[in-house]
Amino acid sequence: MNGNVEVVVVGGYGGVTAANSLARRDGVSVTVVNPRPEFVERIRLHQRVTGSDDATEDFGKVMGGDVRLVVDTATRIDAAGRRVSLAGGGTLSYDYLVYAVGSGAADPGVPGAAEFAHWVSTIEGAERLRSALDTTSASAPVTVVGSGPTGLETAAELAEAGRKVTLVCGRVLGPSLQARVRRPVARRLAKLGVTVLEGPGALVTEVTGDTVQLGDGRELPSAVTIWTAGFRVPDLAARSGLRTDAEGRLVTDTTLTSVDDERIVAAGDAGVMPDHSFRMSCQAAVQLGPAAAATILRRIAGKEASPVRMFFAGQCLSLGRKGGVTQFSNPNDKEIACVFTLNKLVSGARKASSRGSHGDGTDGLETSQPEHPTTQPGTPRAA
Repeated sequence: MNGNVEVVVVGGYGGVTAANSLARRDGVSVTVVNPRPEFVERIRLHQRVTGSDDATEDFGKVMGGDVRLVVDTATRIDAAGRRVSLAGGGTLSYDYLVYAVGSGAADPGVPGAAEFAHWVSTIEGAERLRSALDTTSASAPVTVVGSGPTGLETAAELAEAGRKVTLVCGRVLGPSLQARVRRPVARRLAKLGVTVLEGPGALVTEVTGDTVQLGDGRELPSAVTIWTAGFRVPDLAARSGLRTDAEGRLVTDTTLTSVDDERIVAAGDAGVMPDHSFRMSCQAAVQLGPAAAATILRRIAGKEASPVRMFFAGQCLSLGRKGGVTQFSNPNDKEIACVFTLNKLVSGARKASSRGSHGDGTDGLETSQPEHPTTQPGTPRAA
């Protein structure tokens, strides 16, 4: 391809890592579209609720200086015209587009949940939750629904801050954890004073303004209810007429390229490779971002794009500021990845300032990790 190549990136973790990789190539102009002027560390939003971290970082720190930031929201992708429509009324033209819109909280479909529960999947939701807690007595009961990584971390963070927390797990505490990792998690939660409810009856059937109803008939008093179970992706791809799966994720091939258009490449939670599924996480996104960039750069260079290979280090959970566990080689991650992920972005920003340092832009990119996650047994470790 001759002349300057315009790449538009829509999204967060995966989008920033893709942008930094792309910005290292001479002749490539990169524009990132983000609805906020600062980068949101989604995996620290539970800390924003208690005030132990603000969960934001300046884009100037995590993104290369040559990357242009447009603070707006993409509303439609015109694949045929290679344009992105913005909520503010403008449009952006592109030669290639990186689709990295991420994910958010899913509608649980439980009566009262949408009306009365709070979420921590967005900074706005975290702020509303913080405001609700600020106007509630410290001794008032708080219920956290869901015991995935977000639920566990949120329950522990609030309990450590002095809140009276009940964690409603559903059938089992930490469903992604192995049994021997659940034991130290349960001990830590007990030490923090969290009441853990699990088993067939611990499924929420209704949420009201001051109670949570369970499937076995129990009624839990709850001044503040926090819903952490389930994810959804934005419907931008579907609204734009691009092929998506049942969960609304952009369907791609193994090079992360949309099956409808080779100029659209996905990175992160909002894309899916059929028969090559990976966990929705920032740990995946910061690998998929450079991989998406590599696909684009190889096409610009007239080379064939390579299939993506993923590597997961494990699942790391922060259980308050003074404790945590690590389960190695399970495709989940949290607290350790908070530091790793931000450092990955900062490192990419520095590299992005050195344009033209890799020839055609395809050498030196992180595109070849081990093909499968490692499979050692999960091992608990203090974090």
